[in-house]
Amino acid sequence: MAKRSIRARLTWAWTAASIGSLLVFSVALLAVRREILFQQLEERVQNEAQHIVKAIELARTTGTEPMLVKEDPLAARSVGQRMGAFLSLLDGYVLVQDSTGYDIYASPQVSTLSVSDRDRFSRSARESRVGNGMQRVRLFNDEVLLAARDVPLSDDAKYRVYAALSTREIDESLDSIANTMVVVSPILVSVSMLFAWVIAGRAFRPIDRIIDQVEAITDGRSLHRRLAIGAAGEELARLSATLNAFIERIETSFGALRRFTADASHELKTPLAVMRADVERAMSPSSSETDQAVALEEALQQVTRMADLVDSLLTLARADEGRFDLYREPVELAPLAREVVETARLLGEDAGLVILAEHFENAEVLGDLTRLRQLFLNLVTNAIKYTPRGGTVEISLQRDEEVVRFAVRDTGIGIAAADLPYVFERFWRADRVRSRASERGGFGLGLAISQWIAQAHGGSLEVQSRLGRGSTFTVTLPLAGAPGSGMTGEYQSIVNSTEGPIDMNGMLTAD
Repeated sequence: MAKRSIRARLTWAWTAASIGSLLVFSVALLAVRREILFQQLEERVQNEAQHIVKAIELARTTGTEPMLVKEDPLAARSVGQRMGAFLSLLDGYVLVQDSTGYDIYASPQVSTLSVSDRDRFSRSARESRVGNGMQRVRLFNDEVLLAARDVPLSDDAKYRVYAALSTREIDESLDSIANTMVVVSPILVSVSMLFAWVIAGRAFRPIDRIIDQVEAITDGRSLHRRLAIGAAGEELARLSATLNAFIERIETSFGALRRFTADASHELKTPLAVMRADVERAMSPSSSETDQAVALEEALQQVTRMADLVDSLLTLARADEGRFDLYREPVELAPLAREVVETARLLGEDAGLVILAEHFENAEVLGDLTRLRQLFLNLVTNAIKYTPRGGTVEISLQRDEEVVRFAVRDTGIGIAAADLPYVFERFWRADRVRSRASERGGFGLGLAISQWIAQAHGGSLEVQSRLGRGSTFTVTLPLAGAPGSGMTGEYQSIVNSTEGPIDMNGMLTAD
């Protein structure tokens, strides 16, 4: 079964709501109308009963007895001619009884009742309470509303008056309203359905345009396009803005992926070409043993270089996926920094640089000793690599309240302000030509790995630089026991309570 569109579902929901509303409205209308009609009918019955009472009282005050004087003792008792003419003008069922309970007047409606209905009416009339109360009497083919009144004659004598009107008019009126609703409701529902379909279509028209625009952005070549943010409404404007931000992030990721692929291919292309040439030279029959040894040695250097590149790429890839294992333990940074300084002095001696390390404050962090050593060495070797002969590299370790800062400052070539945002991107180098020509030229991955190591330890890596005036790289790490000293977020409790290898997802691993 094919799934219905949101427009169709909204239309059907609106239609169901309309039908439900019409049903509730119709029931409420019939109930209210019925109550109003019954109230009006009660007033009419009360008025008729009151008219009969007033007529009898008027006849008595004028000296006219309402009931005829019997000439024949066996004749039925009845009201006078004038009283009977007045009572015959009244609507509905009228019954007047004397003090003995005999009927002295019955309207034509009462007279035409069947014997059973006449008995039921008379019995209900006799059982009715005196006062303003109303009673419903169910006849064979009708239902009436009955009111009773007493007209006192003396202490022991009274007339009793009964007036009743049929409820058939109420039923007919309610049936008329119901029939009208039955005829009108389908028309209203149809109009409502059409209205809902049109309104839903107009409401979803901007969404259809957004869908068409997003579908048009199907490959990396179209990621530069953006969705139009018009006056379609706050929600759709927010949706368009969110999608534009999402597409922008995808475009950035695609661009980084393209650059990464191109740079990785370029970095691998040169060593492979050199290796091929060296192997071909070693395999040449005219090559001497010395030439073959030199060729194989050069090939081995290129293999080592490629292995380092692949290892760096693997490190970053595993870090991106959060699967890189960190062996977290308390680490004293002062001995580690001094070890790095000794290595820097060995490297700086060959490069003709002055290595300064005058300000050292011991601090303890919770981290991976091997990775922290790699982080510090990356920054030091990077500073030595881009500092001309005769320059200075200064290394410092300063402790603050909750953090410790390891800084490497050089007087090297520096970095242009336009290049600073890209310093930590992979395969980025401040001086690509010199770094390639240098014997210690790297791949442009060292700073990316260094930044990841700092962030993995809950810290950060920042750079300040001016072109031609050197650079300063500062690593900020939280002290052991300080907030953020281990992995951030949900991993903090695991880091603080556990000594041992922990991967980037915060799961314990074997040694």
